[in-house]
Amino acid sequence: MVLVKEKKNEIIDNFKVHTKDTGSPAVQVALLSEKINYLADHLKVYRKDFHSRRGLLMMIGKRRRLLSYLQKSDPKKYEETIQKLSLRK
Repeated sequence: MVLVKEKKNEIIDNFKVHTKDTGSPAVQVALLSEKINYLADHLKVYRKDFHSRRGLLMMIGKRRRLLSYLQKSDPKKYEETIQKLSLRK
């Protein structure tokens, strides 16, 4: 699944720490969350797509590890990221 460039830029703009930020944990978590939501909807329609299901599980694991890292390194940014993600739904 490829995010549309405009959608990806919008997500990065909402979660970036500085002007050229594209790889901070908060941005990575936000992009992964968007991909996870897309794949979850895809799997509701195509229940037997086991390859995509494996990719989804890997993305969920990666997001969990990034959130754990963010919580340990910067608890304030972690709370802020969680708040923004819950508002996006």
